[in-house]
Amino acid sequence: MQLDDLITKVSRLPPSRQQEVIDFVNFLEQRYGTEKKTEHSDWPENHFELMSIEQAMRGLEDEPEIYSDEDLKERWQ
Repeated sequence: MQLDDLITKVSRLPPSRQQEVIDFVNFLEQRYGTEKKTEHSDWPENHFELMSIEQAMRGLEDEPEIYSDEDLKERWQ
């Protein structure tokens, strides 16, 4: 796939998915880029955890709320 094809395909995506592509490309660049690599190229555990949480939660803000705060309260008799 050529760069022009990639740009065309990404431009057809909604903005939130375009951002996801950018985030992934940044990840790949950091991981496999040709710039000078540091002595220790693995991610620290906390960076990986943050990235994992961000990816897991991505798009949830667009989900409809099916439970109210009242649903979450425990009732005592």
